[in-house]
Formats: sequence, C-alpha cells, structure tokens
Amino acid sequence: MEQIPLEVQVRSEVGAGPIKKVRREDYIPAVVYGGNEKNTIIKIDRRTFERIARQHRSESVLLHLNVLEGEKKLKDYAVIIKEIQRDPVTDNVLHIDFNRISLTEELEVKVQIIARGEPVGVKQEGGSLDHPLWELTVQCLPTNIPERIEVYVSNLNIHDAIHVKDLVLPAGVKTINDPEGIVFSVVPPMKEIEEEPTEEAGAAEPEVIKEKKETKEGAAEEKAEAAEKKPAKQEKPEKQEEKAEG
Repeated sequence: MEQIPLEVQVRSEVGAGPIKKVRREDYIPAVVYGGNEKNTIIKIDRRTFERIARQHRSESVLLHLNVLEGEKKLKDYAVIIKEIQRDPVTDNVLHIDFNRISLTEELEVKVQIIARGEPVGVKQEGGSLDHPLWELTVQCLPTNIPERIEVYVSNLNIHDAIHVKDLVLPAGVKTINDPEGIVFSVVPPMKEIEEEPTEEAGAAEPEVIKEKKETKEGAAEEKAEAAEKKPAKQEKPEKQEEKAEG
C-alpha cells in the first residue's frame, strides 16, 4: 500500500473551547499516539481529509503525516487511523486518533471484505447471500496492508460457503481470524407461513414499548474531548497528561 501524504498543523491548546474553534475554522482536531514518543496534538484540513476518505474508503489506509507549525515543517512520520469519531446525526468527522508506526515492523489491522459477482444460488435458485464477516484482522508490514479483500462469490450455490481458510491473501499478509469462520454463504429462500387469525389473536393487542431517544451529539462531543486528554497506551497510568510535540 502506498503512503498518502497529508499535511497537518500542530495545536497548542486543548479542551472544549479550543476544539470548537478548530471545527469552526473547518479543521478536524486529532491526536497522534504511539511510537514511544509523546502524543502530538494536531488539526487537519477537513476538505483534504474527506477527499482522501472518499478515494480510499478504508481506515487501514497508510498515511505519511507532514507536521507543520505555520509554514515550518517540524517532522514527518507514517501513521494509520486508530479511530474516527463522527457526529451521530450529521455523520461529520468530530475527531481522529492516529497511531504512529514503523514501516519495518508488522502490525495488526482490520481490512474490509467485499463480494464480487452474483452467486448462482441467488440468481437461479432464489437464495440470499449472507455476509457474517465484514472485516478481516490481518498481520503484515504497513506497506503490505491491502486496501480491501475482494472475494468472488459467483460459483456459490445454496448451502455453499466461503470460509476464512479459503481466502487468498496477498504475499506477506496473514490473518489471525478463525480459519473455520464463515465469510460468505448462500442461504435458501425464506418461506412465508401465513396463519389464519384467531378470535383471541384479534382481541389481543400487542404491547408497544417505546425506546426513549437520547441525545447522542453531546456524548460524541464529550468523547472527542476526552480523546485529547487520554495518554498513549504505552504510557503508565500516572502519565495521563497529553503533551503536544514540537
């Protein structure tokens, strides 16, 4: 996988107020963790990141961050996306966590699995394609991360299945998923059973339970702000204050 260059700006302030200001300026607040270094607090141009997200549609994309302070370049390194927090209503990106990585060390990432073709059992026999496993956890060097795993399902008949052990992975890529795990299968058509309504059934009214909707936007905001304050996983619990580099 090629490294995609991305310019980012360092930030010196954290907290609810500065985060909102960053978003008003059409930037995305973010933090870089890992690599046995201090956390780096950054901001990313929203339009640039959304363009990359549209083109690659994968959180396992390999990025090369060029960290700037104004026009001055401070450093550069390879990262992958650890987590993207989105607004539950608008789906806008609220916050991004990156993991700093080494290009010479294997890492573990999740890669999307997609189907290619239409199964015989669906087209000719009226079955349905079941897709229980949407992501595969792989181990490989960062430069070998596949953007996606494509599986051809055209030859599947009803009751046929493709398991993890059947997948053909690129050279240098292995998976830690259960080899017997089902990735795709073709299931028979559902039979609709019509029952005559009885007098008792007609008299009884089902109980309706209404779920109380909670406002999720505030929760997402709190999560994004908390991400600015949490330490990298490598640090001990007492070192929970995030410090920006540079």
